[in-house]
Amino acid sequence: MIQCQLKLELTKAQEATLDQWLFCLTGVWNWVVRKIELDAKDKIYHSKFKLESLVKGHSQRLGIPHEVLKCTIFAAHGSWRRCFTKLAAKPKLKGNRNRLNYIPFSRTVKAPLGNRVTIAGLGSTKFHKQDIPEGKIKCGRLVRRASGWYFCLFVDAEPNAITRTASGQIGLDAGFKNLLTASNGEIIEHPRELEAVARRLAQAQRSGNRQLTARLQERIRNRRKDRNHKISRQLVSENVLIAFSKDPHVGVAKRFGKSVASSAHGELRSMLAYKSRSGGTTYVEPDCRNSTKRCSNCGSLSGPTGLSGLAVRRWTCGCGAEHDRDCNAAMNALIVGLGMSHERVREHSSGTRQVPGVHTLEGRVSPAREAGPARGKRSRT
Repeated sequence: MIQCQLKLELTKAQEATLDQWLFCLTGVWNWVVRKIELDAKDKIYHSKFKLESLVKGHSQRLGIPHEVLKCTIFAAHGSWRRCFTKLAAKPKLKGNRNRLNYIPFSRTVKAPLGNRVTIAGLGSTKFHKQDIPEGKIKCGRLVRRASGWYFCLFVDAEPNAITRTASGQIGLDAGFKNLLTASNGEIIEHPRELEAVARRLAQAQRSGNRQLTARLQERIRNRRKDRNHKISRQLVSENVLIAFSKDPHVGVAKRFGKSVASSAHGELRSMLAYKSRSGGTTYVEPDCRNSTKRCSNCGSLSGPTGLSGLAVRRWTCGCGAEHDRDCNAAMNALIVGLGMSHERVREHSSGTRQVPGVHTLEGRVSPAREAGPARGKRSRT
């Protein structure tokens, strides 16, 4: 499934129509969320089709296509279902601070012709012409952003395979001063998209210009996304194995603030994951525990520890190996990642998990955790 976003060129009448739709759909969303919450206290649960039957005929009164009304009800019902199954938090009501910014369409959307696309309820709409992948368009969604309206098409097609330029194996360690540090010593600098427009963003926020503030934030988000797309595509094309150290960014963000979020490592991970499937690359996320203080040469825990140890960027192990802190963590990620990839190959071939004894990397041997007896209560005999 591929998502293609079309930037629409709407008339003033069409923009007014969509704004009216969003106003009505916000009320529908809030009604569904509150009804499910209040009825659940009395042990009354509704299916999404039952909720749809309760608004029968309202689409004509509101001037909204019935499929749009139905999809909004299904989306609100699905948010509560994910909450009940402990997959998401409690859905929030929509308002001025938390606005509903999309209009879903469930039926098959007609393929665009030239630079025009037909949208139910709006008719033929002009958009900025761009290439659309060949395939069956399953559904669509109108999204309002600070830069205008977009029509997102979900096309049932396979992405193009990424051309391989090399067959390397690389470990990555995420950072905030430098964006990434690779196991081969390469450092990817942080572009600092937020810092580049921080002063202008602060001025817009102090002046109360919400439209300019949203536009600047969208521009920062687009630059981060473009940067991550380029980095992920290059890494997948050059490596057959990528081991990205899995750091607890949620806990780190509570201590170090917005510098963690501005790096967008989570978005980069998701891009590497889905691009690796189409590029024939093995992507793993090994645990980062003790990755900075474990020597990648002998495996001993001789590195600096604690918050005071963060200032130590280079250290020497007792075995005589000199390490850069970030590069050593990336090499440890690659060592563990090689073992994880070997385990997955054996699981796929034999159907049973086997714990490897050792993992090798360029002639160096790193001891792996051997399979010991299971810990637990002793069985009485």
